[in-house]
Amino acid sequence: MSNTVLGVGTGVFLVALVWILALVFGIILLRASGPIKFGVVPIVLLALVVSLVLVFFPRGSETTPPFKEMEIVDTFFIGRYVLLSVVSAVFLVTLFMLLPHHFLEPVYAKPVRTH
Repeated sequence: MSNTVLGVGTGVFLVALVWILALVFGIILLRASGPIKFGVVPIVLLALVVSLVLVFFPRGSETTPPFKEMEIVDTFFIGRYVLLSVVSAVFLVTLFMLLPHHFLEPVYAKPVRTH
């Protein structure tokens, strides 16, 4: 626990950095024109995959402590992952409900100019 800042470890800062970079690149790509605008989707999916890898496969300590510390048992372990999977499923459902609304938005014709 010696390499913590404000009580959180390096992983929290890595996840925050990943999402901040995804947000910045997403805003840059959304301001572009043409089909490159849809490059936001792979950026968000990449950030999601990196976040899930950091959450599900944390890096263990490299050295074992010389004395046995008190073991803290996480009693809400299963509930937290169930909640994470429900939130992820709701996010995906809302994303796929929003995409048809975005793609089926009507495009009105411009008036023909007559001189």
